[in-house]
Amino acid sequence: MVGKGRETRDQRMGFPGQTTALLCLSLILLLWSQAPGVQGQEFQFGPCRVEGVVLQELWEAFWAMKDIVQAKDNITSVRLLRKEVVQNVSGAESCYLIHALLKFYLNTVFKNYLDKAADSRIRKSFSTLANNFFVIVSKLQPSKENEMLSISESARRRFLLFQRAFKQLDIQAAQTKAFGEVDILLTWMEKFYQF
Repeated sequence: MVGKGRETRDQRMGFPGQTTALLCLSLILLLWSQAPGVQGQEFQFGPCRVEGVVLQELWEAFWAMKDIVQAKDNITSVRLLRKEVVQNVSGAESCYLIHALLKFYLNTVFKNYLDKAADSRIRKSFSTLANNFFVIVSKLQPSKENEMLSISESARRRFLLFQRAFKQLDIQAAQTKAFGEVDILLTWMEKFYQF
């Protein structure tokens, strides 16, 4: 009888060790979520803000397949993301330009490069990049729409330079070149990343 009574009391009161552990875990999670580097990581492309993408994951995905992808790029005299496209881009222009570039990568490069990503060594990295690019494009929201319209023409010209260079190459070579230049794209995007 004593055993049964004690079991009922413990069930009603809970185990002190479990309660303490739960409180400690809650406190750790709360402190961890407030730590630098967990919150506050965001892309700030002029009037457009994107949270929830970790730049380091994009770099790790690219580094995991860099040698395989860039080894297939036989055209070293051409650069798609040349300085006229990505240098001296104003913050306001950056929102339009990143949207156009990532959408192009998703619809033209990644979509058609999927068969080549059948190589199991790059499939996971390929998916990480594609998924994160999709997240960025879907979250790009300018804070003021009229501000976006006033600068879009300048950014559009930059994008067209990239697109024309892409179209001048054979489609397979252009896709390989664009995929191999993801490091140039990430380096440029890094300028707009804030902790």
